Amino acid sequence: MVETFSTHITTLLKTLPDSPGVYQYFDKDGQLLYVGKAKNLKKRVSSYFTKQHDSSRLQIMVRKIADIKTLKVNTELDALLLENNLIKNLNPKYNINLRDDKTYPWIIIKKERFPRLFHTRQQIKDGSEYFGPYANVKVMFTLLEILRQTYPLRTCSYDLSTENINKGKFRPCLEFHIGRCKAPCVNKQSQQEYDTNIHEIRQIIKGNIHGTVKDLKQQMNACAEAYEFEKAEELRVKIEALESYQSKSTIVHPSITNVDVFNLISDEKNTYVNYFKMVDGAIVQGHTIELRKKIEETDSDLLIFAILELRQRFHSNSREIIVPFEPDIALPDCNYTVPKIGDKKQLLDLCYKNAEAYKREREKQIALTDPERHTDRIMQQMMKDLRLTEEPRRIEGFDNSNIQGNYAVSAMPVFIDGKPAKKEYRHFNVKTVEGPDDFATMEEVIYRRYSRVLEEGLPMPNLIVIDGGKGQLGAAINSLQKLNLMGKVAIIGIAKRLEEIYFPGDPLPLYLDKRSETLKVIQHIRDEAHRFGITHHRNKRSRETFKTELSDIKGISDKTAEKLLLTFKSVKTIKETPLAELENAIGKSKAALVYQYFQDTKHAS
Repeated sequence: MVETFSTHITTLLKTLPDSPGVYQYFDKDGQLLYVGKAKNLKKRVSSYFTKQHDSSRLQIMVRKIADIKTLKVNTELDALLLENNLIKNLNPKYNINLRDDKTYPWIIIKKERFPRLFHTRQQIKDGSEYFGPYANVKVMFTLLEILRQTYPLRTCSYDLSTENINKGKFRPCLEFHIGRCKAPCVNKQSQQEYDTNIHEIRQIIKGNIHGTVKDLKQQMNACAEAYEFEKAEELRVKIEALESYQSKSTIVHPSITNVDVFNLISDEKNTYVNYFKMVDGAIVQGHTIELRKKIEETDSDLLIFAILELRQRFHSNSREIIVPFEPDIALPDCNYTVPKIGDKKQLLDLCYKNAEAYKREREKQIALTDPERHTDRIMQQMMKDLRLTEEPRRIEGFDNSNIQGNYAVSAMPVFIDGKPAKKEYRHFNVKTVEGPDDFATMEEVIYRRYSRVLEEGLPMPNLIVIDGGKGQLGAAINSLQKLNLMGKVAIIGIAKRLEEIYFPGDPLPLYLDKRSETLKVIQHIRDEAHRFGITHHRNKRSRETFKTELSDIKGISDKTAEKLLLTFKSVKTIKETPLAELENAIGKSKAALVYQYFQDTKHAS
């Protein structure tokens, strides 16, 4: 395949190095198409031009490549880090798209004498300490409130230099009088005491609540032994507040400390990665990101991308990373843990549930704001779940209805893009089957429908859904084989009892998750077939009644018969009605026909 590409590309492929690095693809206009990493640049880049790719998007990208640039590095990890930065900075067309444009808040300890504590969404490089970012703003405000109640700190923006304080430039404000500040501005609190509080706050924000509580208990006991009961009481109140906050955060064993947890859930176009940071058994950070797939990214590629992104964003230096599987690339000074049982496995499962919940919320938002993308996603998911080779954009369903073999009918609802297309619905009156033979009925109806589709050039469905199990599906397949359509159109059966999905030639059914969108679409088709079939069946029985009782009278139409029934409510009443009343209802000539017919019938019996 190499010779089908330009001479320039062919030459570049021959000169690529056998070393780790990053490669960049450009189109004829010099626009960046894709950035990738490789353990061996020559092998990886050449594979794009020598292999047959299943992804149509990847095939299109390869055809657009007009130039290749490479950057050599020492290790595969260096390549990963460089690739990650280039993707975020350059946003190439065919790379993973990180859908996360929110600016999350931080907690800041301001670099100043008697530091203030507050939240901000902007980072300024002035030496201040920033903690976060906090994806859950409620958690951040709860933590700030506990810290402010436990540690009285100043909120004013005055310059509390030694010189200004000694000159008496300030006076205590309301915060001092209500006990939320100890007024360091007028030397009522020493800098040493204030800095001690800031040190404890710093440890708590980092998640080291257990260590802080331990130190406070030692101080409380020392104060009690020294008969400093007022100070000991202040420390006891602090301890209770911190222990209450810690108990609400703790979900697993406290020994799980300074650990990062990642788990993910994927569909055809997106991957959702959830992240927890654990300290002393408590989740001190939690966040989920959405990655939009562009070409053939694996879950391993997406997971390692998310690990790098989130650890960098949340400034994590945890040495243990809990993951659902071990990524291809190891990180320096870190160990991957893939738990199978125990507290860490429960934590990994919780991480998955958070990713799953985020995915559901995003899908609801997309359904409301971007119906086309929502439809595309469902079509992709149905194609995957039902083992199809193309998206089921047009689906035709079939259901039979009869009463002890009488009034046999079949209904065919049509769904386009996963939604009912009621103008396309059709019903069939069964012609060749005698008695209650559901299999023969299905065979007749399928043959009639698709022989007509072929004859008239009507649109062929991407999927046929048969309401029934293996028997009904087999009958439908017989007709498709006669029409030489097997293999050209997909067909499945759905059995009512356990919602089993049957495929041609497979004796074992497929059981879809009860919450699956694929199953919901199929159930909707089946329910529509049943509803439409019952409605037609009821109408047919009504027409048959008219035909046998009234419409058999020569000169009396179905419309006249219906008018008589609406007026006199039943055929029995019509038989006993005087001629004059019939004339008032339908006129003299038609009334005479009806009256004479029933008189003759009475005398004949």
